Order: sequence, then structure tokens, then C-alpha cells
Amino acid sequence: MWIYEKKLEFPVKIARKDPAMAKLIITQYGGPDGELGASLRYLSQRYVTVTPEAKAILTDIGTEELAHFEIIGAMVQQLTRGCTPEEIKAGGYEAFYVEHGLGIYPQNAGGIPFNAASIQSKGDPITDLYEDMGAEQKARSTYEYLINMIDDPDVLEPLKFLREREIVHFQRFGEALEGVRQYLDCKHYF
Repeated sequence: MWIYEKKLEFPVKIARKDPAMAKLIITQYGGPDGELGASLRYLSQRYVTVTPEAKAILTDIGTEELAHFEIIGAMVQQLTRGCTPEEIKAGGYEAFYVEHGLGIYPQNAGGIPFNAASIQSKGDPITDLYEDMGAEQKARSTYEYLINMIDDPDVLEPLKFLREREIVHFQRFGEALEGVRQYLDCKHYF
């Protein structure tokens, strides 16, 4: 069980409505390389990892990804808060609006709903940690692509924070991988 602080890990205070940007950012909410998938992946893999350190890293990062999921949801909500039908149409957000109003729903930027088939929990700790490192690099790339599309500092700063966290997660999974390799080598796993 965790203690939940009722505040965002990084404050989100977006002043300007921008449904077109919300349509892009939603991919980190429910897209194949987004925060929901990352959280489910890591929290599922932790049950079969072989070292307490790797389990702790998977638990820590998996729960942090839930905090990132919350940040992205807050960003989308603030980018669309109070949008008129005309603003929704002008921003290309009408298909989402017709299905979900101004609610938040896990999907990618193209409108495809979240699908757990895009994540993996193989049951082999080495395979899973390589999967996790790749997932963090894909998320980092997506944040960089989003950053390239943005000029609003209110949107840019949380995205930069999230991109940096993906880099840290990649490094932590690399540390876990080394520990798991050493443990398995001692057990003559290979």
C-alpha cells in the first residue's frame, strides 16, 4: 500500500486553451508508449523479478508512472477546460469530444484507445528489464517530439520534467539489469 499526497509531482498550471495540443498530448496518457502502459508493465513485472532491488525499482517507477499519468491527465484537462464547440472544431478535437466530451480517456493521438497488448510482462527478468529500458527510451522520444511541437511554456515545462524522468528511469532499469545479471550468474542461470 502507498501513501498518496494529493498534489501533482510537478505542478501543472496551463493558462491558455489549446485543444489541438491536448489531442497530441493525450498519447502519453493512453498511447502505446504512454504512462498508463508503463505503470501497468512495471507493476506487473515486479512479481517475478529475482532480486529485492529490482522489485523495489519496478515498484517505485511503476507508481511514479501513475503520478505521470495524473500529470498528463491534468494537462489535457487544462488545455480543454471551457472550450467552446468552435474552439473544439478549430483544434481538431471534435472526434474526441463526440465520444468523451471534455473528459479524459486513455487513447493515442490518432484516437485509438489504450490496449494492453502494447505492453509486455514476459516473466523473464532480463527480458522484462530490456523491455522496460526500451519503453523508457520510446517515452523519452515521444516527449521530445511533443516538445518540438510546443511554444507555450506552461505546457513545455511539465513535458520537459517528464522527459527527464524517463531518462532517470532508463538508468535505474539499467542498474536493476546489472543486479539481476549478477544474481543469475551466481545461480548458474545461463
